[in-house]
Amino acid sequence: MSNLLERIQSVVAAHGDRIAHVGSHGSITYRELWARAQTLALALANHAPGPVMVIGHKEPFMLVGFLGSVLSGRAYIPVDTSLPAARVERIQATAEPSAMLTMADVETLTNHWPATGEQQVRAMGGEDPFYIIFTSGSTGDPKGVVITHDCLVAFVDWMLSEQGLRPGAEVFLNQAPFSFDLSVMDLYLSLVTGGTLVSLTKDDIADSRALFAKLRTSDITVWVSTPSFAQMCLVERSFDAAMLPGMRRFLFCGEALAHKTAAGLASRFPEAQVWNTYGPTEATVATTSVLVDAALLTAHDPLPIGYERPGSTVVIRRPDGSPADDGERGEIIILGPNVSPGYLARPDLTSAAFFSEDGRRGYRTGDRGYAKGGLLFFEGRMDFQVKVRGHRIELGDVEAHVREVPGVVDAVVLPVERRGVVESLAAFVVMREHPGDGEFAASQSLRTTLATRIPDYMLPRRVEFLESFPITPNGKADRKALAARLA
Repeated sequence: MSNLLERIQSVVAAHGDRIAHVGSHGSITYRELWARAQTLALALANHAPGPVMVIGHKEPFMLVGFLGSVLSGRAYIPVDTSLPAARVERIQATAEPSAMLTMADVETLTNHWPATGEQQVRAMGGEDPFYIIFTSGSTGDPKGVVITHDCLVAFVDWMLSEQGLRPGAEVFLNQAPFSFDLSVMDLYLSLVTGGTLVSLTKDDIADSRALFAKLRTSDITVWVSTPSFAQMCLVERSFDAAMLPGMRRFLFCGEALAHKTAAGLASRFPEAQVWNTYGPTEATVATTSVLVDAALLTAHDPLPIGYERPGSTVVIRRPDGSPADDGERGEIIILGPNVSPGYLARPDLTSAAFFSEDGRRGYRTGDRGYAKGGLLFFEGRMDFQVKVRGHRIELGDVEAHVREVPGVVDAVVLPVERRGVVESLAAFVVMREHPGDGEFAASQSLRTTLATRIPDYMLPRRVEFLESFPITPNGKADRKALAARLA
């Protein structure tokens, strides 16, 4: 595999004056980014071996921190300032970093960056850890997913071959914080093609007026976000091709892409492609993809997550480990060069989720799905299932039906528990037109419509209408915040 850092260096040599990143504190050119990164690498050379924690929020100096770390031979750990201090402390305790860099640290250490930047890059490659992203663990302790250089190259090369990105001509949206692996998609596709990365800050996202004002002047051509964020934008009626005339493609990952969201984007942006991708952090961002065109929208609801990427294998397996038949549900298993070697400093968790088969690394996702006719379908987490009065219910199944009710823009369905027992379901709903004082009548109407489509035991007993959903820093619907409303 070719060296990723050398590829970025070649972009710097050819297009040093091009803007690499527009962030929360201005912008940075490729030449300055690379020279500061090299300067930081020299400063880190005196530190002990080990990963580097880079702490910030969408600043250009975060990219300096990332590249400076890997140029010094150290993996980086992106930490967003929105993370609670207690979580950062747990990450630090697990990672035992060789350095913790704030944006002020990066600026101070690189203020005397050389104008030429002629130093050679370190030959990082192969199984060298490139970055470590911490995800939520079932016990409350975050897990550090180690992604190697070759894992990242395998992902980047696949996306480049599939997406037909134009060197030096693309402007990428960065919606997810750098501590969320979805950001790897926009960050490295931009860097290796000489694109410009435009970051939306948490303040931009929280203020709809600021958000759409920034989008109007962004010149974005490649949109990378969670489906929830795009659905939130679709509530704004002016969010269309007139607002973003250069839009060429939408790339989604991180959660299920609703049929309604994809159809809405296809209608508002008729010249742009909509792509659905799927993959856990442990398999380097994404492993499957599919172009959501008119034919796919007509043929499938819910939408498939696509076809496996070349070089990797996605299989559906029964609880006993045997392969499922076509159309049979089971656990999604991923094998291939994009699979992580495991969790940082957690051999117990690594052995439980990762394995080797025919010389390839494999990962048990814990996701439920099935394959039919070559296409893969995702049906939620294996543990995202509740039992109400003896009936097993997939919450995603109920959500899908609520979204199909006329006038509904989006929906989240949660269990209502009493003393550890699920007594009923609650639906949080965003309508195209908020019912205002008529919420009771709207609730009854929605339940009446649902009753024609799903069994009585699946009907949400409580329906609450919201103007919009609270969004996590990663751009997903904040289910914890919604669940707090049920207390």
